[in-house]
Amino acid sequence: MKRTLTVLAATSALVAGPALAGSMTPAPQEQPVIAPVAPPAPAGPDWTGFYGGGQIGYGNIDSNVPGVDGDDVIGGLTFGYDYDLGNWVVGAGMDYDFADISLAPGNSLERVYRVKARGGYKVGDGLIYGTGGYANADVSGVGDDDGYFVGAGYEHMISQNVSLGGEVLYHEFDNFQSTGTDVEATTVQLRGTFRF
Repeated sequence: MKRTLTVLAATSALVAGPALAGSMTPAPQEQPVIAPVAPPAPAGPDWTGFYGGGQIGYGNIDSNVPGVDGDDVIGGLTFGYDYDLGNWVVGAGMDYDFADISLAPGNSLERVYRVKARGGYKVGDGLIYGTGGYANADVSGVGDDDGYFVGAGYEHMISQNVSLGGEVLYHEFDNFQSTGTDVEATTVQLRGTFRF
């Protein structure tokens, strides 16, 4: 019996020995490696910078005076500056359009000048935007007067420096040159710009 107890004690010591060997402090746990998150890629091309180009299209003019209206080709120059905010773009610019839209005998729209602000949302390589601002129209035989315009457009980058687009604008000139004539004009134009 004594011998059996000795064998049991020795066996217990052999089994428990490795488990108790070494430090009683638990082994340090390795922290998981977290890869840094890459910033999201910008949506579409960078629109920041100056641009200049041309536009051409159709102008339709109506007024509150019977017989004072007309429509014809309108076109000219555009230039400005855009600032890219990521998914949004804001900017300011100027347009100078030439026309020869007959409104009444001896009166025709000869030019339209605009100072505009615009803001839009990027969709792939394109920009959908709203615009508005100050407008000045010059009518032969009457003179020029101030008004405002609002509108919308779409512009698409076809290369790093070239964009094509279209724009629809509604203009209003109340009491043109104090004649009591209220003038409304709608223009639809295609635009091409070079970006610097």
